[in-house]
Amino acid sequence: MPLDGYFDREKKEARCGGGGKPPLSASIRMRQRSGLFPVISEIKVQSDKEGDLLRGRDPVALAQEMSQRPVAGISVVTEPGHFGGHMGLLKEVAAAVGVPVLHKDFITTERQVQESADCGASAILLITAMLDLRQMTRLIEAARDCGLETLVEGHDAAEIRKIEHLPFDLRGINNRDITVFEVDDSDVSRTEELAGFCRGSRILISESSIRSAADVRRAGRSGADAVLVGTAVLKAENVGSFLDELVAVGWPV
Repeated sequence: MPLDGYFDREKKEARCGGGGKPPLSASIRMRQRSGLFPVISEIKVQSDKEGDLLRGRDPVALAQEMSQRPVAGISVVTEPGHFGGHMGLLKEVAAAVGVPVLHKDFITTERQVQESADCGASAILLITAMLDLRQMTRLIEAARDCGLETLVEGHDAAEIRKIEHLPFDLRGINNRDITVFEVDDSDVSRTEELAGFCRGSRILISESSIRSAADVRRAGRSGADAVLVGTAVLKAENVGSFLDELVAVGWPV
């Protein structure tokens, strides 16, 4: 299902994101208003646990295939050592798709924030476990200066509480532990445990360990406004059909 209709209807109410696209938060709300469960699909070259995730496929062509489904955005992992990514991949994907692009990496400096914007990202991921409050505040401000939204993720209740007062845009619960490079076994129960600690109206995204429509439904019923799906979509026999199944969970759940 093409996204052009959604963007044409509501583009004028969204502030400018990366490359003139709607911000990720606005794209998520668009999907909800259309009765679809918001899904962020992901381009990730490899992982320590799963090995090669592209299996000979062109990542840019794969991102374009994903963007032809009613996804809210596409995440691009650029960390090279464990996930095989690079900044060139972010730039190529952002230029090739019409949906907001989330840049995922271990972002710790303002220079990385600027590079994200230069490569066409609409939003960046900030990982609470890797940053103190001063660093987090500085990076959020730098992102706003660059016209980027910030998705700030936590993995436990202490991390969720730590970031509560910061002026970020989207909140994430990572069902896996990114500090061990996602080699741990986990499921959406982490979202079920932590969603109650997330106060206010900011969008909540359940990240990782989403393997099925049933997982999407569990996340939504726990309070998540969207899900980020990486490994499962890359391993799916048919990427488009798998994404269709996830968004068809519907909104409200």
